[in-house]
Amino acid sequence: MSVIYINMIKLRAFAIFLLIVGIALGYFVYLGSWPFKLGLDLNGGTHLVYQADVSKIQSGDVDSAMQSLRDVIENRINVFGVAEPLVQTETANISGQSVHKLIVELPGVTDTNKAIEMIGQTPVLEFRIAATSSLATDASSSASTTLASMFVATPLTGRFLDRASLDFDQNTHQPIVSLQFNAEGKKLFADITTANVGKQVAIFLDGRPISVPTVREPITDGKAVISGGFTPTEASTLVRNLNYGALPVPINLIGTETIGASLGVNALHTSVYAGIIGFLLIALFLLLWYRLPGVVAVVSLGIYVAINLTIFKLIPVTLTSAGLAGFILSIGMAVDANILIFERMKEELKRGLSLEDAIREGFARAWNSIRDSNLSSIITAVILYSFATSALIKGFALVFLIGVLVSMFTAITVSRTLLRALGFKKKNAFIHFLFSNGISK
Repeated sequence: MSVIYINMIKLRAFAIFLLIVGIALGYFVYLGSWPFKLGLDLNGGTHLVYQADVSKIQSGDVDSAMQSLRDVIENRINVFGVAEPLVQTETANISGQSVHKLIVELPGVTDTNKAIEMIGQTPVLEFRIAATSSLATDASSSASTTLASMFVATPLTGRFLDRASLDFDQNTHQPIVSLQFNAEGKKLFADITTANVGKQVAIFLDGRPISVPTVREPITDGKAVISGGFTPTEASTLVRNLNYGALPVPINLIGTETIGASLGVNALHTSVYAGIIGFLLIALFLLLWYRLPGVVAVVSLGIYVAINLTIFKLIPVTLTSAGLAGFILSIGMAVDANILIFERMKEELKRGLSLEDAIREGFARAWNSIRDSNLSSIITAVILYSFATSALIKGFALVFLIGVLVSMFTAITVSRTLLRALGFKKKNAFIHFLFSNGISK
């Protein structure tokens, strides 16, 4: 058995393997138990926009504070079991001033009031020192405004809180809330208590003093206690809110948008329908213009679609209308690679090369053009993803980037393997017709 014949058997076996993989991936995509992760515009839900007040935060700490804010809100939403929430920060320049926003998207939640309630009145925890050595300790709501003006803010806030826990006073058996600060907060608390022995250090929650203890000695272990005369239920709620909502910066709701479930379903069906129509039109063009290589290209595109959708499930990628547009655009890039290859093959056949040599040379000569065009697309996608402040643009860039990378694999590996596995060696009128294109005979 000749080496060429053995290699052809291996090539055909690999082609069959690729087809089986493509069918298996297609089965996983359409019948698999893992669902696609759909964005708000396709699934319906609520879009909330909050503005963060960073006026009391040093400019160098704003980014980290906003990141902490995002994490806190995300943790708080996850407690309520909302599926696939999207929480991100955004910075806009308005009249020369930076405005920091928090964007919250809750798929499946179409009741705006319920969405706002999920985030809730997340507490802003602050520690303030007394402006004078002795102050009244009345922390009732009627005296809150007066008392607040008698205290000076410190750098120590809920941002440095590691955890809160519910305990009970050993003497009074009343519920208390114990606080444990992180390493940075521990140092800040030690500095504050060391410098203010004999003074009152008040604990403020949402601008209201809830505990005004006097510092008897420096506290260096990073622990504090809130004893505000709570009931067990109130103390438990406060612990939960502090653990999942001790905001590093206060936020105000400035915008809401509700996308109904029916609108989301309609958008999804429209997007899928547009993608199917686009794929069928591309397939029809390839079949009519490139004939047998067109059939190979359609099979390759089918495997390309299956691989992409599988990746979208496994990462998972949040699919939005913009993301689906990027996916459809990447199909065009995959077709472009096949067209370059087929046109090069036609030129090599005109030069008198055998069909096998024309296929090999066609792929080799088309590679430089494919590489350069796809490289520019990859660079564009990476820049869009890296610098975009909108989830819409990031989603488009990510889906487009995945699509371009997969298209390079399917065009070069799958299409070439399937064509070479056909095993045509001698040219005759029928083979010439199958490998011609357009109106050529």
